[in-house]
Parts: sequence; structure tokens; C-alpha cells
Amino acid sequence: MTPIRIRIGRGGKGRLSARILVSQLAILALTGLIGFVLFAFAQRSALDRTYEERAVAIAKTTAADPQIRRAMQDDGGGAVVQAVAERIRQSSGASYVVVIDLNGIRHSHPIPRLIGSPVTEPVVARDGRPHVGTDQGATGRSANGRVPLYGPTGELVGEVSVGMPENDVLGELWRELPTFALYTAIATAIGSVAAFLLAGRLKRTTFGLELEEIAGLLQDREAMLHGIREGVIAFNPDGRISVVNDEARRLLGLGTALGSTLDQVLPDGRLRRALDGTLTGTDISVLTDEHCLVVNRMPVTLHGRELGAVVTVRDRTELVGLLRELDSVRGLTDALRAQQHEFTNRMHTLAGLLDIGAYDDAYEVAVESAGAGQALTESVRKRIGNPLMVGLVVAKTTVAAERGVWVELDTGSALGEDPPHLPRLLTIVGNLLDNAIDAAGDGPPPAGGRAVRLTLTEDEQATTVRVADTGPGVPPGARDSIFEDGWSTRPDRGTARRGLGLALVHRLVSRHGGTITVSEGPGAVFTVRLPLPDPVTTGGRKTLSVGGGDR
Repeated sequence: MTPIRIRIGRGGKGRLSARILVSQLAILALTGLIGFVLFAFAQRSALDRTYEERAVAIAKTTAADPQIRRAMQDDGGGAVVQAVAERIRQSSGASYVVVIDLNGIRHSHPIPRLIGSPVTEPVVARDGRPHVGTDQGATGRSANGRVPLYGPTGELVGEVSVGMPENDVLGELWRELPTFALYTAIATAIGSVAAFLLAGRLKRTTFGLELEEIAGLLQDREAMLHGIREGVIAFNPDGRISVVNDEARRLLGLGTALGSTLDQVLPDGRLRRALDGTLTGTDISVLTDEHCLVVNRMPVTLHGRELGAVVTVRDRTELVGLLRELDSVRGLTDALRAQQHEFTNRMHTLAGLLDIGAYDDAYEVAVESAGAGQALTESVRKRIGNPLMVGLVVAKTTVAAERGVWVELDTGSALGEDPPHLPRLLTIVGNLLDNAIDAAGDGPPPAGGRAVRLTLTEDEQATTVRVADTGPGVPPGARDSIFEDGWSTRPDRGTARRGLGLALVHRLVSRHGGTITVSEGPGAVFTVRLPLPDPVTTGGRKTLSVGGGDR
């Protein structure tokens, strides 16, 4: 099968990848900016916490100074507190170091005029724990830390409040931001390269199609797949079903098959082997329980890339049935034409005998001609009560006779007027007789002549059909494969494909719980046994009548 090669136009080449690249770069720039701002805020918060902890450390150092502790407990403050606090403030770089007594009165401050004035906030260190926060005081905005102040005897005498200037925090932040900006730029550059590579990959994956073209192709594909009266299944390179239309679901009995492999949705058999490419060739015939299908599988490639395969499934049930009927009618027509010639010769003989006055001989010829066909019909009707089966056997016998094959109804045959499985029985007998007549009519005649023996019997358990012929028989080792669709030792015959009759017989027999056996070697013998149908479920499904020999 020639692979399908897809060629796609390159109109508007590069537009889709350019749009994707620009969009991704814009997203990267926006996310980088947002990340930079969020990181700056996070770093600002971290610096605030660092400076608050530094303020607490300075406050603890101040609160541990023995001169301040003694002065605050014994003298209630004084100039020594201001001197020590200012020395610590200047050495630590704090914006203020304020010593406050329990009444909230300042005993030190960078602004001397505020010494002795009360603070507006309550003394929070009464609980004996450090406190941190942000303070908007007389020296400006600062990171603030407060710790309790104890006298030499361990008595709580006040608290120490230390502030770190805000501009120190901002200055350190501004010193760190260029590094953060560099990291952001590097991440954005890496993302841009990745976006460029991704855009190129998407361009190759979509074969240069624009988004509008892809959407249009999808709409067209859906309309086409579900509008045609032919089953379509597409497989990806991994062998999974990627597309299946409604007709394929109907013909193959598939449910939710997308994303599944064939072995997950179909049992092993000829149908699955035809779909997965195990069976090669064109117009592969496959029989299912209800349909005669023609399967074609075509690999799909694009720019040298294997994209999977597309399988088309066509329903040929009615067509094959009609072709088989036409083929049977042609055979019967040929037989009737040959009989007409024979009858004409008999009439000429009869006329000649009358002309010469041989009336006794003419009478015998007339009686013989009139009773030959009637005798055949009567001999069949003695053993078979159903008129449809009688007509089938007589017609097959007449056709076989013109091919030099004698069809004999076994004397042990016995079939009633209303046998069970009658429609299926007609199909089985017709196909087996056609197959046997074809086999017996091929090759040189055996010593006993070309013959086919038919046996039809029924009992309380089942109906048995046995067809034996004098043909070459089933080839050695082919007993298990002769019932597969398409198996045949003979070429196709004009209108009718071979390899379907025995497959249909096998399906009919198996579906209704029967058995079919065949002998190997010269002279094939097919034996079919159909059990009686269940009285509750006597309804039957539609079957495909396929005539013609298979061997």
C-alpha cells in the first residue's frame, strides 16, 4: 500500500511562531517585573526584621550597662544616663537610644530638650520581654526595639528603646537591588531562549499552520469524518487510536476507543490483524457477525516523518450477497441453457422417429424425457420434507450435472417439513455444496467419477449436515486456517471473491453453539452439527448468504 504523503502550504510562514514568541516574552517580562517587585518587598521586610533585631541587641547592651542600672535605681536618672546612652548611640549608629522609667519619663534622648518629657506610648517592657516594631518618632521613621531595664537588685526600673534609622534600611536595600535585577535579567534571558526554542518546536509540530487554519482543519475534519458513509480509523505512531468516526464504531462495534490500542478494544482475529497491518494487501475481506467488510490500511508520512496510519472500512454486505446471488444465477442459467440444447436434441430425435414411423421408439423417448427431471425431484422429496431445501438441492444438482459432477443425496437422509435453523441451514448447505462441487469439478476425474454426497439428518438434539466430495481435499496442515476470511486455494472468480463461504459457515455454526469438522487428505468431508434452538430465544439475527466455493 502506497503511504499517504501529506503536503501543507506555507502561507503565512512564521506568523504563529512569532506570535507565540512575542506572547511568551511579554509574559516573561511581566512575571520578571512582578517577581522583582515582590522580591524587593520581601527583602525590605527581611531587612526591617534584621534592623529590628539589631535595635533589640543595642537595647539589651544599653540595659546591661551598670552605670545606667545604678543611676536609674539609686538616683532616678541623671546626667550619667544621657552620657552613656549617647555614647552607645554614636558607636552603634542608632538614630536614638532612649532610657525611660516606669512612669514613661525620658532620661536620655538625642534631642536634649526632650529629656524629662513623657513618651506618648505606654511602657511595654513591664512584661519582661523584648518588643520590636516600626516607630515614627522625633528623629524620623526607625526600626524600633524595646527591652526591660532592671536595677542592680533585679528590680524593674524602666525600659530602653532603640531605633535604627529608616534610611539605613533603604540604603542597604538599594545596594542589593542591582544584584536582584541581574538575577531577574538572567532568568528572563534564559526564559526567552526557552520560549524561542519552544516556538520553533510548535512551528514544526503544527507544520507552519496558523491557529485559524488549525481550527478550520479541525472543523472540516469533523464534518468529513462523521458525514461519509465509510468507516475511518486513524492510529498514531504508537499504535493508539487517535480518530474514529461514527460509521467505524457501527461496523466494528467499538465503544470509547480513542487513546486505546486495538488489543484493548478488539479480540484477536482476522479483523484485528487487518486493522493493525499484520495482513498486507488491498481490499482485505473480513467477515464479522453482521457485516462483510473490506479493509484498507495506508501508512501516513509527512516530510519523511511517520505519523501513523489511516484505515478505511467499507460495508460490502449487501453487495457481496448480490454478487454471490448473481454468480449462482449465472451458473443456473448456464445449466438451463445446456439443458435446453439437450432438450432440443431430444425433440429433433423425437421428430425424426415420428417421420420414419418408429412410433414405439418415439414414445419411449418422450416418456424418458418427461420423467427424468420429475424423477430427480421425487427422489429428493422422499427424504426432505421442506420445499425450500428440496429446491436448493435440486438446483445444485442440476448445476453440478452440467459440470460433470454427480450430486447424490444419501439414502439415510431425513429432514422434516419445518427443520430448526432453516435460514441458516439453507446458507450452510448451499455454501458447502458449492464448495464441494467446485472441488470435485477441478482436475482429472477419479476412477469412480466426480461426485458429491450430501447427508441431512435431524434428531431430538441436533440437525446434522455432512458433505463429502471426490476433490483433492484439504491441504495438509490447513485444517485450522480454511475457516478464516479470505482463505482459498482458487483464484477470485469474476464477480465473486473467494474465501468467504467457509468463513461464513463457521461463524453461523459457532454463533449458534454448533460444531464443524473437516477431514484432511483426498476427498474432503465437512460435518456440521447444529443443536436445536432454545424455545425462548428462537429469534435470529440477519445473516449474510454467501455462495461459491472456497477451496
